[in-house]
Amino acid sequence: MIAKVKQSNEAAIVAGARTPQMKSGTDLRDTHVTELGKHVIQQALYRANWPADRLDEVIMGNVCMPADATNPARVSALWAGVPNEVPALTVQRNCASGMEAVAEAALRIQGGQGQAILAGGAESMSTIPLLFPMETLGVVGRLYKARNVLQKLAAISKIRPRHFKPVAGLELGLTDPTCGMIMGKTAEVLAHEFGITRREQDEFALLSHQKAAKAIHNGAFADEITPMFAGKKHKPVTEDNGPRANQSIEALGKLRPFFDRRDGSVTVGNACPITDGASAVLVMDNDLARAEGLDVMGYVKAYTYVGLDPSRMGLGPVFAIERLLAQTGVSLNDVGLIEINEAFAVQVLACLKAMNSVRFAREHLDRNDAIGEVDMNKLNVNGGAIALGHPVGATGARMVLTLLMEMKRRDVDLGIAALCVGGGQGAAILLERK
Repeated sequence: MIAKVKQSNEAAIVAGARTPQMKSGTDLRDTHVTELGKHVIQQALYRANWPADRLDEVIMGNVCMPADATNPARVSALWAGVPNEVPALTVQRNCASGMEAVAEAALRIQGGQGQAILAGGAESMSTIPLLFPMETLGVVGRLYKARNVLQKLAAISKIRPRHFKPVAGLELGLTDPTCGMIMGKTAEVLAHEFGITRREQDEFALLSHQKAAKAIHNGAFADEITPMFAGKKHKPVTEDNGPRANQSIEALGKLRPFFDRRDGSVTVGNACPITDGASAVLVMDNDLARAEGLDVMGYVKAYTYVGLDPSRMGLGPVFAIERLLAQTGVSLNDVGLIEINEAFAVQVLACLKAMNSVRFAREHLDRNDAIGEVDMNKLNVNGGAIALGHPVGATGARMVLTLLMEMKRRDVDLGIAALCVGGGQGAAILLERK
């Protein structure tokens, strides 16, 4: 899909907030995804000093929608104090869900279908449930339908231990049903295709931790993170717990391959961790924002989504960035900062090689020249998901917020955020400061 910007209505981002991103099973493990969403909705509105009853809509990304809140955006919005009259929509495009929410908000504003839309994403990967096998449904169903003791005993007699063998919902969600590969295996495909070594992956992962640790030390995330009180003891959660200031190449080198035990190179150290978190931004019609005296962080200039082979889904940013640049007439050299989500170190490294390859451009992009070489001083300057984590429904919105904050600090006019998407898709968004 390509969405072109209408010049009549500019979509401005005026404020945003995100939770700390916490490794699954740690400080946010007991926090419901709708509570995460509620928190960032409230904080984004507070930072913009924008009343909830002046919203036109709330749009939030979420991948693993909970059974007890099947439209989590609506639940989060209502709990956040958004009036009943303001509708809410949950969008799902796997890893790009949060970015999809921002793009949908911009599209509505550009088309005159709203003037103030709260967009973002939330994910509680700690609470993804264990599932029972399908045959258990029939056995338990007969027990529920039993009307007397004899029928109940007959139903119980059919129950076997295998009926209660759990199936990990997380593993199912990370496995592509069309190619049958878990996401880590698709990363291994790229390692072989592009000849990327284990050492290169570990060095990239180490750099992600070093940059993230430096960013935390320098307070780079202070303006985007909103602290939370989590769990029964209301423990204060104030910063991401993934980055490791003391990470070393030696420690990374000791980890065993996780997805291909015999010949693989992808480990838990050079891949993103499973993470809980949420992020939100307030997207507004530029004329309204200016009339209300709000400071504009930046504008959604363009965005695009592409499809590709699911088994090579990690290359999604290459196809998305190429189309985004063609759509806008912007060159790679014009872009001051670039964020490519670090689902896996090898996936980002493969994208960098593909973007700088004439052969790849001719064989896969229908162009005679390479997209260009990415300046490493512009890429993921505050670290990426390998260190910061990847709450899948929220990451796209988090990247938009982080990128805009850094664009302001460095006085950069144009920035791109891009993600690979499970199922064989890519997403990219071009942000502009004027």
